Amino acid sequence: MTVDQKVRELQHFINGSLVDGTSGRYSDVYNPSTGEVIARVPLASREEVITAIENAKAAFPAWKKVSAGKRAEVVQRFRQLVSENIEELIEVICEESGKTKEDAKGEITRGLESVDLAINVAHMTKGEYSVNVGGGINAYSAKYPLGVVAAISPFNFPVMVPLAQTSMAVAVGNAVILKPSEKVPISALYMSNLWKEAGLPDGIWTVINGDKEAVDELLENNTIEAISFVGSTPVAEHIYQKGTSYNKRVAALGGGKNFMVVMPDADLEKTANAFLGAAYGAASQRCMAISGAIPVGKETADKFVAILKEKIANLKVGPYTDETVDFGPVITQQSKDAVLAAINKGIEEGAQIVVDGRNPKISETSKGFYLGPTLLDEVTPSMEIYEKEVFGPARIIVRVESLQEAIDLINDHELGNGVTIFTNSGAAARKFQEEIEVGMVGVNVPIPIPVGYHNFGGLKRSKFGEGYMFGPDQARFFTKVKTISERWLEEDDETASTFSFPSNESGK
Repeated sequence: MTVDQKVRELQHFINGSLVDGTSGRYSDVYNPSTGEVIARVPLASREEVITAIENAKAAFPAWKKVSAGKRAEVVQRFRQLVSENIEELIEVICEESGKTKEDAKGEITRGLESVDLAINVAHMTKGEYSVNVGGGINAYSAKYPLGVVAAISPFNFPVMVPLAQTSMAVAVGNAVILKPSEKVPISALYMSNLWKEAGLPDGIWTVINGDKEAVDELLENNTIEAISFVGSTPVAEHIYQKGTSYNKRVAALGGGKNFMVVMPDADLEKTANAFLGAAYGAASQRCMAISGAIPVGKETADKFVAILKEKIANLKVGPYTDETVDFGPVITQQSKDAVLAAINKGIEEGAQIVVDGRNPKISETSKGFYLGPTLLDEVTPSMEIYEKEVFGPARIIVRVESLQEAIDLINDHELGNGVTIFTNSGAAARKFQEEIEVGMVGVNVPIPIPVGYHNFGGLKRSKFGEGYMFGPDQARFFTKVKTISERWLEEDDETASTFSFPSNESGK
C-alpha cells in the first residue's frame, strides 16, 4: 500500500482479502494538515458485520489448535514486518492523523512493546498444577482462547492502541475483529496486509470499518465473546453497559483529566520542559496528556506560569512535512471548534488567558485544522474547562496552597486516568502515590504511561470493567480458564458410592 494524494476508495479486510463495502454509506477521511479529503471509507451494515463475524468464527477452530509456539512465530514475523516497513507506516499515520513523524515513530515503538509481550504467549498462558490434592487426584488449570473477540479503537493512536488491544488476543488463539475509528482507517488496513504476509490464517484478523451500526452489531452478536474499547468516557460507559448486558467480557477505557502537581521544591525549569511535551504533544490528543498543572503555593505558581508563558510562545505548530514543528493539527474541524468553545467558555467563566493559541499564523495560509498552544490560569473546579476533558491544545493552571489540597481536588474529579507529581521530596512523593485515587501515577515522569509489559488502565470513570490495555492482564482477558481434577484408577482400586460432599478429611 502506498500513500498518494488522490482520494482513495477504501475497503474492509475480511477473510484475508480486501473487500468492497456494500452498504452504500461512506465517510470522508481527511488529511488534518491540509483539510483535504484523502479517502472515502465504507461504513458497514449489520449484514456486512455478520458476514465478517461468521468468517472469523469459521477460522477460529483451526487457529485454536495451532501450538503456542507456532502462533508466536507468526506474531514474531508480523513484528519484523512492522519494523521493516516502519517509514511507510509513519507516513500513513502522519497523513491521516496529522501527527509529527517523531510522534508517529514513538507510537509504533510503544505499540511494538505489546507485540513483544504477545510473542511470549507460551509463558503468559501457563496454568497451575497440584499433585495428589486428595485420593490420588491431581488438579490443574488450563487457559483456552475465547473464540471471536472484537476491538474498537480511537483516532488518536491508529497503530499503538490496536496493537495493544489485539496482539495478545491473536497470540492466545482468538479470531480478532478490529473496528478502527472511521477517521483513521488506513493504518488498520496497512497492518492487515502485514498480518497476511506474516502468515496469519485468513479470518483470524479482520478489519471492519463502520460507525454506530457496526458497533451495535459487535455488541449484540452472540458470537462475539469479548470487547476491548478505547475512547471517550461517555462512549466507554455505553459500550460497557450494553456489552455486559449481552453477557460479554468488556474492557472499556475512557478519558482522563490528568494533572501535574508541581511542588515548591521542584526544579521549575525542568518541570516546565516536561510539561510542554506532556501537555501539547500530538496537539494534546492523548488520553494520557497532561490536562493542566497544579502548582502548590502562590510563589511556585507565579514562577511556573512565567516560565511556561515564555516557553509556550516558542512552540511551533504546523504540518508533519515540516520537521521543525512541535505538533500538528487536531483531527477534524469539529474537534477544532470544540476546543475553541472550551477556551471561550473558560474565559467567560473567569479564567485568565496567559497564552492565546486560538488563531495561529498557519491558519491564515492553510485549510488544516490548526490550533496553537493555549494556557489558561486561575482556573477553578467550578469551571467547565476544569471538569471536562479537552482533546486539544488548551491547558490549564489550577492554584492550590498545599499538597493535600491538590490530592483532594484530583480525588474529587470523576476521572482517574493518569497523574504525576514533580518534587525532590521523597515524603511528598510517597504521600502522593499512596493517597491519590488514579490508575497510573508518575513521580517526576511527565506522562506515566506504563511500558507494554505492565497493565494500562485508570480508575473511577476512566475505565469500565476489570480488563486492562497492555500488560499481562491481556492474556487473562482474552482467555478462559478450565480447572481439571484428574484421577486414574488402578485395577485393584475399590470404589463405592458416596453421598457426602468431597473432602480431604479421610486423607485418601
